[in-house]
Amino acid sequence: MSNPREEFLAGERPDDVALFLADSYVEDDRLEKFGDPVEDGTVMIVDGESGRNAFKAATDTDAMSFAKTAMQRESEINDDLTSGECPDTDEDGAHEPQFVFAFAEEQNEDVGGIYAEGAVVHAYAQCSCGTAYSDRWNVDD
Repeated sequence: MSNPREEFLAGERPDDVALFLADSYVEDDRLEKFGDPVEDGTVMIVDGESGRNAFKAATDTDAMSFAKTAMQRESEINDDLTSGECPDTDEDGAHEPQFVFAFAEEQNEDVGGIYAEGAVVHAYAQCSCGTAYSDRWNVDD
């Protein structure tokens, strides 16, 4: 039996996108039909176009516009796509991703850098404080 989330995180689903929606951000029992319930929300792996549409419906934000904004700040997003380290974290500790949008790119030796080493996951998060940030990593790391 296949596991779409594991396949996505291994870089084996470059035509799909991953979405994490925190329970604190979206309360909808129907999400479990489309994704995997996790501790604080739901992770969905869906084909690219459907994923971008689902992201827009859930967040009222265009996925690619959000990614462009989030790329302006880099900070760690855990490879499970459900948590991260907001670059604006302070002592209150109330910084948790409300949602994460991610896609994987296949290995591309012509581009060089981490892309030459293997597939790369690009992830973009929106923190509960309002800060958007991004991360990327080689799936082999």
